[in-house]
Amino acid sequence: MRYLLVDAHSVIFACPELLALHRRNMEAAREQLIQRLTAYQDATGVHVVVVFDGKGARHSQEKIPGGVQVFYSGSKGTADQIVERLVAKYGQEHDMTVATNDHLEQQTAITFGGLAISVDALLKLLDEADSDVRRRIKQHRRK
Repeated sequence: MRYLLVDAHSVIFACPELLALHRRNMEAAREQLIQRLTAYQDATGVHVVVVFDGKGARHSQEKIPGGVQVFYSGSKGTADQIVERLVAKYGQEHDMTVATNDHLEQQTAITFGGLAISVDALLKLLDEADSDVRRRIKQHRRK
C-alpha cells in the first residue's frame, strides 16, 4: 500500500492561496487542503494522511468513509513528531512519501525508509491528478 503523509501547515504556509485563506479562516484553509488531498487520493489510490499542528481531535479521524486520514498534534506535540513516528513505525513495511518543506523532517523520513518531496512537488502532483481526472472525464463523455 502506498501512503502520502502531508505536513499540512507546511503546505498551507507555502501555498499563497491557502495562506491567504488561513489568515481569514484557519478552518476553511484546512478544509480546502483536505478536499484537494481527498481528490488526489480518489484519483490515484494513494492513501493520504494529513497532519496538522494544534487543536483538533487527538486521534485519527476520517470525516467521510474513504476520506483522507486526519491527525492533529494537540498542545503537547507537533505535526513533525507525528509524521516522524508514522514513518519510523511503518516506513519499512509500506511505500511512504512525506510532503513537507522542513528539511530535517525530510531527512528523518528518508532515514526511516520513506521518501520525501517538497510542497512544490506535492502541488504539482495534485495538479497532475486533477488534470488526469478532467482528461478522463472528457474522454468518457466523447464515448
